[in-house]
Amino acid sequence: MKASVEVLLSENLKQLKLSTMLRNLESSIRQAQEGRYAYEDFLLNLTEIELQVRSENREKRRLKDAKFPLMKPMEMFEIESAVGIDGRLIGELAGCEFISKCRNVIFFGKSGTGKTHLATGIGIEACKKGFRTRFVTGCGLSNELIEARDEKVLSRIIKRYANYDLLIIDELGYVPFSKEGAELLFQVLAERHERKPVIITTNKNFGNWTEVFGDASLTAALLDRVTHKAHVIHCDWDSYRLKESLAMRGKASRLGKKLGKDNDKSIETGKKLGKDDDKSIEPGKKLGKKSGRAENA
Repeated sequence: MKASVEVLLSENLKQLKLSTMLRNLESSIRQAQEGRYAYEDFLLNLTEIELQVRSENREKRRLKDAKFPLMKPMEMFEIESAVGIDGRLIGELAGCEFISKCRNVIFFGKSGTGKTHLATGIGIEACKKGFRTRFVTGCGLSNELIEARDEKVLSRIIKRYANYDLLIIDELGYVPFSKEGAELLFQVLAERHERKPVIITTNKNFGNWTEVFGDASLTAALLDRVTHKAHVIHCDWDSYRLKESLAMRGKASRLGKKLGKDNDKSIETGKKLGKDDDKSIEPGKKLGKKSGRAENA
């Protein structure tokens, strides 16, 4: 390729904001010349690189915008420890078909069973498949909506949360909502009903949701919408965090016992060496006495 043509091509790529093609232009030209590629193959290779990098950048942006507290992918979840879990269903949820079908997912159970991990893992898969996802705690969302109302931007915030392809509301039920917080959260979920799915993690059975939302009528209306065509998954296996804590405590206890035994052995060794020293001192004393007698004689 002529130098003048290469300069003009570089400028055109810059103007078109095809930065990846611009970065790879020189190496692609060299490869084409060495391999004698046809013009169409050269152009195809260059555009494929651009598309691949753009796709990767969009995925990174979606993962960043989702605001996951920790990046916990599905493969890190110890599914063999979750006794009774439907592995087939979890696999289907990771495939994200439920998003297209607008089916909600509710994980409920005691603390430490991996509900947030499962919700995060599914959310990460959704980002990888091109779905705009947002992770937020129930308390955090409620507070944000109240602040938006006070700042007179509530309709804009509700619209934003209503339009995410997937909304994940974590820890619903750990902290009761105020009356206005419950009502505003209801608005978001009502806007998403049968339009966009939501994943909810909670430690409360449905019968106890009145403790969280306060008003019985509002709670009934909310449950009617949230549970409609939803996948409800009971996380009633043992707590991972508790098992890890017990395992660490047991390890520390065993280490302490081992160190104690080693100390006992050191003490015994010290006593033995002390006795041996005493024995070596006794002959010395005897020799001293004999030497004294000899001098007196």
